Amino acid sequence: MSMSTQHDTPTSGTPRVAMALSRCHAWSMGELPDHVLRNRTAWNGQAGNYEQAGLRSWAQDEPTWGVWGVPESQLHMLPPDVAGLDAIELGCGTGYVSAWLARRGARPVGIDISDAQLANARRFQRQFGLEFPLLQASAEQVPLVDASFDLAISEYGASIWCDPYRWIPEAARLLRPGGRLVFLANGVLLMLCMPDQDGVPAGERLLRPYFGMRRFEWPDDLSVDFHLGHGDMLRLLRGCGMEVEDLLEVRPPPGSTTHFRGAGLEWARRWPSEEVWKARKLG
Repeated sequence: MSMSTQHDTPTSGTPRVAMALSRCHAWSMGELPDHVLRNRTAWNGQAGNYEQAGLRSWAQDEPTWGVWGVPESQLHMLPPDVAGLDAIELGCGTGYVSAWLARRGARPVGIDISDAQLANARRFQRQFGLEFPLLQASAEQVPLVDASFDLAISEYGASIWCDPYRWIPEAARLLRPGGRLVFLANGVLLMLCMPDQDGVPAGERLLRPYFGMRRFEWPDDLSVDFHLGHGDMLRLLRGCGMEVEDLLEVRPPPGSTTHFRGAGLEWARRWPSEEVWKARKLG
């Protein structure tokens, strides 16, 4: 099965990205890995469930991150000043992170495998009057030239739905020397304590091995997600020419609420249910 890339016409405010897009007109995905096909189908089916959440995020003045909605002023996930940066959001979903970047003066491009999610993103662009390119593509094989971006970012996009041994080398390829990769994902400890039963939250027992963790599949769920232990992630980033600058283990503020049933607030206040990696490409 093959699928050609789809993208909106870049705006005049993104000349370097426009040049990169113009050079990939003949690009095609070719044969997609099974997890990409499964995740595309899963997210096309779930897109409607995330429409209202996406709309609320588009309307926010300050970014809030992860399932607990930790404010940017507390988490500091973004670089201090993104104005003027070429940025790519890998697994953008409804595109709200790209919208936050655009409002702060960055030049974002959103990538997602789900055409239904991108349809919502385009509708929100029109509703809020923001324009930036949106491409239907896998973050494991991005149709853009090397060294096109200063910032690559993912919040529960490529960071969990793509194979890290595919998408992280791609992110490194897309970054210019000195460019930064920032991504938020489930905490490693959470994945070790997460039961297979739908709706049953993490407890205080380790349920699966730490060594060798990578691909996760769940009963009655078509999607596939990926998680690495900290040592494997560190070696992968360094092997891709990245210097790890920080690892933030997210602790939600007291009184936080979430629709995520993987961990309750008491659990997440004791152990990290989410983590943010920050790395810089060496030049």
